[in-house]
Amino acid sequence: MAIISDYHVHSSFSGDSNTPMEKMVQAAIQIGLKRLCFTEHMDLHFPYLPTDEPDCFVVNTDSYLYELLMLKEKYRSQIDLHFGIELGLQPSALRENLIYSRSYDFDFIIASSHLCNGRDPYYPDFYEGRTEEEAYREYFTSILDNIKTFQNFDVYGHLDYVVRYGPNKDKNYSYETYRDIFDAILMHLIENEKGIELNTAGLSKGLKDMHPCTAVLKRYRELGGEIITIGSDAHSPEQIAAHFDKASEVLQACGFQYYCVFANRVAEFLKL
Repeated sequence: MAIISDYHVHSSFSGDSNTPMEKMVQAAIQIGLKRLCFTEHMDLHFPYLPTDEPDCFVVNTDSYLYELLMLKEKYRSQIDLHFGIELGLQPSALRENLIYSRSYDFDFIIASSHLCNGRDPYYPDFYEGRTEEEAYREYFTSILDNIKTFQNFDVYGHLDYVVRYGPNKDKNYSYETYRDIFDAILMHLIENEKGIELNTAGLSKGLKDMHPCTAVLKRYRELGGEIITIGSDAHSPEQIAAHFDKASEVLQACGFQYYCVFANRVAEFLKL
């Protein structure tokens, strides 16, 4: 496996995973990874349903960091563990996200959009009363709004996350349909020295491509983008580094020679 670093992993410190952190570390070692970055969920102002556990996407960061430091020491000769966060962006949480992101010495911050204008694209009602294209366009436009107002992150995660849950998923989806908004997003990220993430979970969830789709990756490179991390978005041990061989092939076909890892918020470029 050419890629030996997974930079998007969750454990039971995230509300949508039941896997103890140590189990994730042991699984990563078993498959030969040399670096693993935990990026637990921090999604403030999430609109929970009555059946949800309150604040299940708000991580107890002190407990998370304590556990990570214990495991970092325990497995220091086998794998390099890093302290990351997946920060859910939305306008209502702007000030709190800024304060939080400056309150800890993170190695790596993924910014992402699990909500669009306060609504969750996971649920069918996000798409009701309009076309799928209109819903997707609202989601992508919200990303551009987010990155214009919040800058304290390293890469934007799973840029086309919304296609996981649309009525037709990515059957009718293409970069070309949303070229105007994608180009604006990519150029803004590049101009502000931010990267994007290649998230392989799209394939794990039955899509025909990863996040973002190959055409967006290619366009990012054409525009001069070079900062790209690779993450499985694993929430259980068997998902770690899933489809990484495919990710390496796709990145090279798009013109990338390197991928990035982060420590202390500084990018290191590794040869594909």
